[in-house]
Amino acid sequence: MMTIYFPGKLVFGNGVIEGLREEVLGLSPRRVFVVTIEPLVEKVSVAWDELDAMVYTGIVAEPGFDDFYRVMEVAKPFDPDVVIGIGGGSVLDVAKMVAAQLGNEQKLDEWVGAGLLKGRSRKLVCVPATSGTGSEVSPNAILVDNRDNQKKGFISPYLVPDIVYVDPMLTVSVPPGVTAATGLDALTHCLEAYTNKFAQPFIDMYAYEGMRLIASNLVRAVKQGDDEEARSKVAMGSLLGGFCLGPVNTAAVHALSYPLGSRFHLPHGLSNALLLPYVMEYTIPSAVDRYADVAVALGCERGGDAMATAMKGVEKIRMLIRECGIPATLKELGIPRDAIPGMAAEAIKIVRLLKNNPRPVGLEDAIGIFKSAYE
Repeated sequence: MMTIYFPGKLVFGNGVIEGLREEVLGLSPRRVFVVTIEPLVEKVSVAWDELDAMVYTGIVAEPGFDDFYRVMEVAKPFDPDVVIGIGGGSVLDVAKMVAAQLGNEQKLDEWVGAGLLKGRSRKLVCVPATSGTGSEVSPNAILVDNRDNQKKGFISPYLVPDIVYVDPMLTVSVPPGVTAATGLDALTHCLEAYTNKFAQPFIDMYAYEGMRLIASNLVRAVKQGDDEEARSKVAMGSLLGGFCLGPVNTAAVHALSYPLGSRFHLPHGLSNALLLPYVMEYTIPSAVDRYADVAVALGCERGGDAMATAMKGVEKIRMLIRECGIPATLKELGIPRDAIPGMAAEAIKIVRLLKNNPRPVGLEDAIGIFKSAYE
């Protein structure tokens, strides 16, 4: 069975941010709560400058439960009827959760997991400023639980925004390193959906085209940040990856990346980018035909057989990582080798993602993958 929740309205295109003001005014809000980052405040403030608005810019890294509680301390007494998130995936995740928690008697712990959120009474508008997470169209949000330092997933159709504006021009100012890491994260969303144990033909269309768009345009977007065509195509690939996250979701790459974020505070996109080729090599024997398709989507010619083609895909990913300037090993990032067993033990707890991987990943398998990625 496949269930998809799309946003109520999606606007995509270079310069569409100019229409956000009328969109917000059309909601006739009493009060608007905006979660964004400092560099974007002035650029997009026209969208709410005629309204009773509160702007929050306190999300500067991957958010935890404590960050969310701090946001709620100011959002709850303000009591907005519209919440707007403008920024990267962390900002959008927090905005989505604020909109869901306002007026909701459930405690945060009561809706950790899938399908436990009972509703959302506030309008939600999301505007991505990076091309990576796809959070603007997904039913997912991620927070680090500060009590056990584990990333926790919140999955609900009520976390899908009412209105989404995707303006690739907002990503032009994103630095090369962030562009690379977020772009490879988006590529991973598409790749893990296409090769997923529970892949769906309808989602395959999004996943395949997302891989193709990102692989053929990401290096240009990284090296020539003002290339509008490259930025637009990577943004579309990221959006398509976001559509994959609800019905199919990700798998072992994301599960193994969680400890890198929670333990060592590596950016989510960077963790996924680094691990991607190593998890591909591990998984290919159990989904060789699918990975051969992946290689073709990435721009590779078919080889003598499916395995040879699939391995070309791994090399293409490694080439993208090199050309984008992303670290290729855990050692380069200063991760101690003796942390591997602990990271593996944490990763195999992420059953909701590991169950999607075509090849099962146990503790020793996870240790082996981390060791392969070490140097």
